[in-house]
Amino acid sequence: MSEIESKIEALVPEWMYLPDISEQWGVLVTEVRNMVKKGELIAVRRGPNKSLQVPAAFIDGPGLVKHLPGTLTVLRDCGYNDVEILEWLFTEDPSLPGSPIQALRENRGTEVKRRAQAMLI
Repeated sequence: MSEIESKIEALVPEWMYLPDISEQWGVLVTEVRNMVKKGELIAVRRGPNKSLQVPAAFIDGPGLVKHLPGTLTVLRDCGYNDVEILEWLFTEDPSLPGSPIQALRENRGTEVKRRAQAMLI
């Protein structure tokens, strides 16, 4: 396991496989894969068989956590790659308080996007 992988493993407590997400949402797995391809969702190859998995915190019942796709877009516009985005989303930020993903899950997306946009400067 690389240093980057172990850092993400330490930050992200729970993961979901794409077929499990598609089953939960009642859609074809290809729809979930398309969300990954379009950048609305981040999936990482992990585990012994290197299957694509998504942080469980990104999933909110029948869909994505509100404001997640927009936040991912802003962070990519800042030049962040997927690993850096995961690190930023899951790292505690005392000014929020909590982590950005926690704030998104609590419907505080405006605060999170404001912080992400500030990194563009």
